[in-house]
Amino acid sequence: MDTILIVDDKKSMLDMLSKTFRPEGFRVFTASNVADAGKFIDQGEIEIVITDLRLPDGDGLDVLRAVRERFPLLPVVLMTAHGSIELAVRAVKEGAYDFVSKPFDPEHLLIIVRRALSEGMSKKENIILKKEFSRFLEMPEVVGVSWPWEQVMEKVRKVAPMKTTVLILGESGTGKELVARAVHHYSPRAGAAFVAINCAAIPKDLIESELFGHEKGAFTGALEIKPGRFELASGGTIFLDEIGDMDMNLQSKLLRVLQEREIERVGGTKPISVDLRIIAASNKDLQKEVSEGRFREDLFYRLNVFQIVVPPLRERAEDILPLADHFIEMFSRDMNKIKPVMTDNVKGLLKGYDWKGNVRELKNVIERAVIMCDSGELDTKHINIGDRFPDRLDPDASLHAVSDAAVRGAEKVRIEDALRKAGGNKSRAAEMLQVSYKTLLTKIRDYGIEGRI
Repeated sequence: MDTILIVDDKKSMLDMLSKTFRPEGFRVFTASNVADAGKFIDQGEIEIVITDLRLPDGDGLDVLRAVRERFPLLPVVLMTAHGSIELAVRAVKEGAYDFVSKPFDPEHLLIIVRRALSEGMSKKENIILKKEFSRFLEMPEVVGVSWPWEQVMEKVRKVAPMKTTVLILGESGTGKELVARAVHHYSPRAGAAFVAINCAAIPKDLIESELFGHEKGAFTGALEIKPGRFELASGGTIFLDEIGDMDMNLQSKLLRVLQEREIERVGGTKPISVDLRIIAASNKDLQKEVSEGRFREDLFYRLNVFQIVVPPLRERAEDILPLADHFIEMFSRDMNKIKPVMTDNVKGLLKGYDWKGNVRELKNVIERAVIMCDSGELDTKHINIGDRFPDRLDPDASLHAVSDAAVRGAEKVRIEDALRKAGGNKSRAAEMLQVSYKTLLTKIRDYGIEGRI
């Protein structure tokens, strides 16, 4: 239900307009002066204002200015007598949506109001879209202080201004897409599109159409022309993640894109020129894939013009705590929580863990920890990492942190074993462990065991 505020010092006008708008589904508020109108506006519930130009304690321009100051997108329509047309035109220049001259047809005013509401909604949607678009254009925050990470960023800064094809290698979860976005951000193409596609996530029979697009009638269900990701990325950058999983037949078509900078849609007969930069990434050893016949050698050399290897998190331990702090701040903000502070024990535990899932695993662990934490301190009881004691210990960890990690690891293994033996029956498992049912449930939740047995 749209909410409308009508401002006029004549009760007969307020009654007439109220009877016009209420049957049309509007929620109507009325005010007879500038001061009362301001109170309604301050509540933030009004979606459109209709105001007379002449009011006892000011004029419609005062109402307009109050609206523009608080809610710039809120439309204002002025009602004016014949002799005040010039003033009404001035009001439109100051931001009023429109004006009507008395006497007027209420149906005409209703049309203006509906149009104003529709256009106001479009403006809001456009602003939201622009914000979302700019968020993708912005450089994601790069967090890292270690020497290996500095070496990665140094390579990014050197290659970014060039047109060179880049190949990014590294284990899953190390941040290869972040590095690709950094290359795009620091390049002359930063204002254009960055299009990412995971070659392993799209079914083999669909990925060709996704990348190259298709013509109308190219196959069953192709009811219209569809541009592919290469066309959408033209002028900007395309990021081909997990390139090592690309089908061999498709690899030959990609080679043509690299060589000729042109594509053909599925079912098409004419080449289409594309101006784009290609960045590829893989968690596989592509040279090994080449030697075993699973990846084209000529494509590998075309992609491997400038290689960036992103080291695993265990080889840049100095980045663990800055990343953890960054994720704590990010998730606290998203969850509307006060950012908790990591205890020394947590810091020791995080630095001592092996992080086989790299930054992605750390991010997931911290997200869960922030959910579980209801105090100002994020402690070891909020952290759930792995089934056992860490493979590697932080050399600076306190004895308490080491002991706590060992106890948690042992408890988790024992609880899982008891649940297996009890066939998932928690009451029976609690008896076997000689703890209360409530204690067992708490530990199951803290260790993230639920659903894993």
